[in-house]
Amino acid sequence: MSPRSARLARLSRSVTFSACHRLHSKSLSDEENLKLFGKCNNPNGHGHNYKGRQLISILARGIDPVSGMVMNLTDLKEYMQEAIMEPLDHKNLDKDVPYFSEVVSTTENVAVFIWDNLQKLLPQGILYKVEVHETEQNVVVYKGEQTIVK
Repeated sequence: MSPRSARLARLSRSVTFSACHRLHSKSLSDEENLKLFGKCNNPNGHGHNYKGRQLISILARGIDPVSGMVMNLTDLKEYMQEAIMEPLDHKNLDKDVPYFSEVVSTTENVAVFIWDNLQKLLPQGILYKVEVHETEQNVVVYKGEQTIVK
């Protein structure tokens, strides 16, 4: 294969953000919410520091033969600032982010929110996955899947 032939590569960039939320579903009673979410249903909420390599967006694309890059990292940094940091960092997800007024602010739904925001900014088809580490033990990976047939 010649050096100028397209090669697929995956590029990742991580960001760190802090946010608070309360796990609470409007579809459930207060008792059901407490049973389902436990201490995470605290009426005053609780917070997370999504630190280090804790929130990762991975792009998959052919390496540009001219630039040698999947994407310019400066551009990716700006996209992640707009899609992730501005709406989520140091926010109460349930009160400050309109998306979560109707959607329970689980890590799964945070990953979907980030995916959707990045999709609006990135070239079509380049986003491979979003990985969100709520804690060192709890990780969600979202690849844009819509539904699972049961």
